[in-house]
Amino acid sequence: MFKTGFDNNEYIRRQSEQIRKRIDEFGGKLYLEFGGKLFDDYHASRVLPGFKPDSKLQMLKEIASDVEIVIAINAGDIESNKRRSDINITYDSDVLRLIDSFRGIGLYVGSVVINQFDGQPAAKKFKEKLERLGIKVFLHYIIEGYPLAVSHIVSDDGFGKNEYIETSRPLIVVTAPGPGSGKMSTCLSQLYHENMRGIKAGYAKFETFPIWNLPLKHPVNLAYEAATADLNDVNMIDPYHLESYGVMTVNYNRDVEVFPVLNAIFEKIFGKSPYKSPTDMGVNMAGFCITDDEAVREASYDEIIRRYFAILCDFKSGKGSQSAVDKIELLLKQAGISPEDRKVVGCAMRRSEETDNQPAMAIELPNGEIITGKTSDLLGASAAALLNAVKALAGIEKKEHLIEPSVIEPIQSLKVNNLGNHNPRLHSDEALIALAICAAENPEAELAIKQLPLLKNCEAHSSVMLSQVDNDIFRKLGIRLTCEPKYETSKLYHQ
Repeated sequence: MFKTGFDNNEYIRRQSEQIRKRIDEFGGKLYLEFGGKLFDDYHASRVLPGFKPDSKLQMLKEIASDVEIVIAINAGDIESNKRRSDINITYDSDVLRLIDSFRGIGLYVGSVVINQFDGQPAAKKFKEKLERLGIKVFLHYIIEGYPLAVSHIVSDDGFGKNEYIETSRPLIVVTAPGPGSGKMSTCLSQLYHENMRGIKAGYAKFETFPIWNLPLKHPVNLAYEAATADLNDVNMIDPYHLESYGVMTVNYNRDVEVFPVLNAIFEKIFGKSPYKSPTDMGVNMAGFCITDDEAVREASYDEIIRRYFAILCDFKSGKGSQSAVDKIELLLKQAGISPEDRKVVGCAMRRSEETDNQPAMAIELPNGEIITGKTSDLLGASAAALLNAVKALAGIEKKEHLIEPSVIEPIQSLKVNNLGNHNPRLHSDEALIALAICAAENPEAELAIKQLPLLKNCEAHSSVMLSQVDNDIFRKLGIRLTCEPKYETSKLYHQ
């Protein structure tokens, strides 16, 4: 059952107000490093129920006339075709997607900066492509000794050799397709160049997590550690803030570790650092907008368990590490929870046991009812679970056929005899297409199709790891899926 625990409107109001305040403090120009996802922050919406995935964008729209966006990308990521795992596109393609998306809601994209440029051929081609599209591109180079050699970095041979990004608005939002793109170095380089030109400008950081004014081991902050277990990020008390103000706040290890270097760079550029701690650099008002701590705690516990299954599946498929597995298991213990606390897990596993350990799935509906699906000759377990779920939501008897076997069998024949598939059972996408076709003449199928939006934010668990096709369908429907770290077959090759 969904319980709201976060005031999204208050968050947008407070966040906009805080950013305007920072702009004024720095004399009218602020470089704001934007961490996390701007368009689709689904982690935040899961652990802070009531937070909208596009809240950050809505906040920027409140002050759109002051905003200019600079998108940073690492030349090495272009060269290696690095991909975003959540939407499975390359970082350079995502830059184009981001530009279109920003422009689509009326935000101004001023330019793209390619960081750590060293003549990489793919980066050169990407620069040429952007310029042909009318987008301004600037190059920032590899700086020897970055970030420790402060005297060299803050010099003509360091930041000084980077191209100066020409900007025209008070708030410069520096964002990127993903981590490691050079957002912070872009901001620092610009501060150097602005200072050399006699222009007053400042820097701030916008990271939603960890939430600085929640306890260190609050479930929301533990869920952030779970989300970054593969990066080995650790939440910690900010020692600089504690020393300066006598107040305990939470930050994460990378910001705490790099702060002395940042402070030295600020002092070298400005003569005096504007900040006494990593926490000072942040502009995150999320902690003030939690309205129901218990709802937020429960949502965060759920997220930690979902991350647990995701990390185990990554490890099983060769994409994860043992250290990430160890970290997530430790976080489960710190939170005092177990995988079995996720209700759909036990239901899916029991359904599998009842069907001779064949793949099975369980989906929890908005009213708390749990629907299961089993493997059959016609349908895979995930497809069966989806059909059973929309039947339940539409008030249709489970025994009723939404898709007649006579419709499924020709599809199976096509898959096996013409398309070379070995598994004749319908995947989730195939079952939904068949359902949509049947809806043209079958009123019950039409009614069932109309229930699909109600599956958004429902929980689901599969007794085996699903194919990428099935995973994509559940993601697009907004279903929060977890899987056992187990393949359906004992084959070595899995698509």
